[in-house]
Amino acid sequence: MKAKKGFLLSLLSIVPILILSGCESNMVVFDPQGPVAKSIMDLINWSLVLMAIVVIVVFGLFGYIVWKYRERPENKDYEPPEEHGSTLLEIIWTVIPFIIIIALTIPTVKTIYALEDIPKDYKDKDPVVINVTSADWKWIFSYPKEGIETVNYVNIPAGVPVEFKLTSAGTMQSFWIPALAGQKYTMYGAETELYVVASNTGSYLGQNTSFNGQYYAEMQFDVEAKTPEDYDKWVQDVKDTAPKLTEDKYKELLKPTHLGRMTFNNTHLKWIDHGKGGDSNYYLNPELYKVHGYQGKTFYDEKGTDSKESDGGEHHGH
Repeated sequence: MKAKKGFLLSLLSIVPILILSGCESNMVVFDPQGPVAKSIMDLINWSLVLMAIVVIVVFGLFGYIVWKYRERPENKDYEPPEEHGSTLLEIIWTVIPFIIIIALTIPTVKTIYALEDIPKDYKDKDPVVINVTSADWKWIFSYPKEGIETVNYVNIPAGVPVEFKLTSAGTMQSFWIPALAGQKYTMYGAETELYVVASNTGSYLGQNTSFNGQYYAEMQFDVEAKTPEDYDKWVQDVKDTAPKLTEDKYKELLKPTHLGRMTFNNTHLKWIDHGKGGDSNYYLNPELYKVHGYQGKTFYDEKGTDSKESDGGEHHGH
């Protein structure tokens, strides 16, 4: 029996190690590479500490009460007296949850509002503006001032604030660079903003975290933070060597496909700004999203009930 207990204890001690070792490479959020990501990590840590205190107190009281009031020979015939309860205790355990909520709400609200602006230590620097357009299943980055455009990768200068203007050319998606910032949604006909600062040079992974089709899990992009000098050199190289983006080529890019990296020495913004809306047939490619042959239409059989014969679009490959 002792050997079996020892084996179970050893097994229980190994399980957390295996779990933590498997998560170590994916704990990017706890290794922030910029002030925006650090403020998010600080909020997460504060929440974890507060929750840990609650768990420790609750389970500590639970263990103490179970042990203190356990049945023993001297009290097995004990009959509890009739009483209405303790008013003081009821007030205490009613007030404590309100205190916990306030302790979580105040830093959360302050952090959320702070993230909507350039980090305070970088307000004296003009941000680099980059328009981000999501399309199934790729990311398109337009630099309006520089007059260049990239697909599935974005270069930014380290130590300089970057203002991402996010929109979508089709379905709703989620833009997230874990090492640098939190996530924000991209939506057709709307524009959201996300401020990012990379404190150090390096390469960081970005991705779509919203389920929106066959290749959403592979809808990733690279963020390369360069020194300002290297960034300026890269911009000039793109202007000198990259091909032109034509309107027909851009229409091809917007079709539901999975692509690699691409670079152009002009942007699509002179034709259409998806954040301001436009002709949906121009960029939504509705014919490629058809279900039952039509979008958003429910078909009924002769009896007026839902038809069960359709494949629901699952065999269309989109």
